[in-house]
Amino acid sequence: MSARSEALNILYRIMHDDGYASLIMRESKIKKEEMASVTNIVYGVLRNYTYLEYQWRKYAKRTKLKTALAIDIAVFEMFFTNEKEYAILNEVHNLVNTHDQSFVNAILRKVQANGLQTTEVKEILYSHPKWIIDMWNAHYGEETTLKILEADQKIPKVYGRINPLKITKEQLMNDPSIHFINEESFTMHQSILASDYFKNGQVLIQNPASILPVKYLDVKEGMQVLDICAAPGGKTQLISSYMKNTGKVIACDLYEHRCQLIDQLMKKCGNTNVETKVNDATKVSFEEESFDCILCDVPCSGLGDLSHKPEIRYHLKPENIDEIIHTQKKILEVSSSYLKKGGILVYSTCTLNKKENSGQIKNFLKEHPEFTCIEERTVFPFEEHYDGFYIAKLTKKSRII
Repeated sequence: MSARSEALNILYRIMHDDGYASLIMRESKIKKEEMASVTNIVYGVLRNYTYLEYQWRKYAKRTKLKTALAIDIAVFEMFFTNEKEYAILNEVHNLVNTHDQSFVNAILRKVQANGLQTTEVKEILYSHPKWIIDMWNAHYGEETTLKILEADQKIPKVYGRINPLKITKEQLMNDPSIHFINEESFTMHQSILASDYFKNGQVLIQNPASILPVKYLDVKEGMQVLDICAAPGGKTQLISSYMKNTGKVIACDLYEHRCQLIDQLMKKCGNTNVETKVNDATKVSFEEESFDCILCDVPCSGLGDLSHKPEIRYHLKPENIDEIIHTQKKILEVSSSYLKKGGILVYSTCTLNKKENSGQIKNFLKEHPEFTCIEERTVFPFEEHYDGFYIAKLTKKSRII
């Protein structure tokens, strides 16, 4: 199976079944030598999906999904890669049914003759639904929204993060392929995933923004810490490492298989003070005031991570947000009861939506005057090295009666 054919099958599963690219690609048996090409096509089409369709839909309003995706692949390669146009036109024949070949060829010839068509309509040019753009304009202003849109269209860098239990920055700095951006995070000229460092648990793949909630938690050795929505475990591992394997970290997830992922990561990375627990975070499961620190890295709409997960912009609907907000509110409400007086609770999301972020915290503080917000921060994806993120650091005072 060619890289284009593999990419087409993956894109079909994403768009037809509301699948997620990273999971489907992990399940697919893609040849090692074709992985880079398949990845480029899949994510390139997803990031530019609406803009690609804009190039040819005027010639064919109604087209079967798989045929349309084959055209999208061809248009993407025509305008966004260095592939030769004759090779693209020849290969697309192998992606569609025989009776569609002349139809597809005619469309692509018209697209080729007209060249890349531009537009000032942002939802087309940046391939983002209008409702998301309108929401960001209302929440953050048009200038910031434009910067977010531009950042979402870029190919994101892959960042590694040191596992301080197994290696130091000084040791890694001896490797000329590694470039540090701060004390813990780095980029690598080769694949981090394929490196011995990763295989040996000396480094993890983690965006620098994802480290921030753990830093705001201010954990210390010997503490009792709760990570209420922990899987797949990257933040848990860092919490445990900062505590130097002392005290205890309880890491929870709703599903057994995801708790097993956390266990596997802890074993690989040498973390011995982590206990996993299958747990519904919206229901009371622990004693009141039993933890020094709590991390609520809650489920969210994921709108801060659209460069890594561009398919979210097509799967997510406005009506989904209300359900997400309700779940977040329940998790925060329940988790807050577990925090000791004087303790720290960090609420975080990887989304850009004030209703899920600052609005959620504002409403919580109104209902819980015993809590104070020490600091909150919105991180935008156009800021250097970061995905979009929100962090609020809360502390619990003596209860006010």
